[in-house]
Formats: sequence, C-alpha cells, structure tokens
Amino acid sequence: MNIALIAHDKKKSDMIQFAIAYRDLLADHTLYATGTTGLRVKEATGLPIHRFQSGPLGGDQQIGAMIADNAMDLVLFFRDPLTAQPHEPDVSALIRLCDVYAIPLATNMGTAEILVRNLNKGTFDFRDVAKNGGTHETT
Repeated sequence: MNIALIAHDKKKSDMIQFAIAYRDLLADHTLYATGTTGLRVKEATGLPIHRFQSGPLGGDQQIGAMIADNAMDLVLFFRDPLTAQPHEPDVSALIRLCDVYAIPLATNMGTAEILVRNLNKGTFDFRDVAKNGGTHETT
C-alpha cells in the first residue's frame, strides 16, 4: 500500500514517535511524505520515504494529486487544530480529496494507530478493487 505521512510543525514529534513505534508495519509499505516530516521520520527510523515538497510549498497538493490518480491508499495527517495554518486551503482540499476518493485518513495518533494495526488484516482490500477497475462516481 502507498501511505502518506504528513504532520504540522507542532505534531512532527508525534509522527516521529508513531513511525518509530510502528516501524515494522510501515516497512512493508511504500511511504510518501511532505518535506520536513519525511526527512525527520527517515532519520529516526531509517525507512525509505519518497519526499515531496514541504506542505506550504505544494507537498499537500502533490499528495492530493496521487489521491486523485488513485495512487494513494492511506493518509496519516497529524494536524494541529490549535494553530492557524497559512496553507489551510490546501489542507482542506487534501481532506476533501480523501473523502471524495474514499481514502482512509487519520488526523490524529489515535485514529492512525487503529488504521495501521489493521494494514495486514485485509481491512483495506477495497483499495485493491478501486485500483483494479473500480470507478469513482460523482453525484
């Protein structure tokens, strides 16, 4: 599965702790991340990570493009709800794309843990169907 890792500045340490704790599970998947988050997770875990631009410089949109192309399976986006983000429209667009394309999205560590613990239990088999000919319909 293709998994995106994104974290606002005040949540980067949470993402690093999470990635360390679930390193073995994450190692079985292809990881993508926005710039600084990806660098810090890679340094802490040694996991290979494809790094995009920083979120405010377009990284959120690059991940969004993968979602729109049905090339992302799971998004772990540790958001800071207490700090205004200068790129909030990009954040909202990314979350909207996850909803439009039925991509599982965790915006906090608790939800991320539930999703990651289920990676190898068949819970995400629907993503294989979506990638192999499933269609997206709009209303």
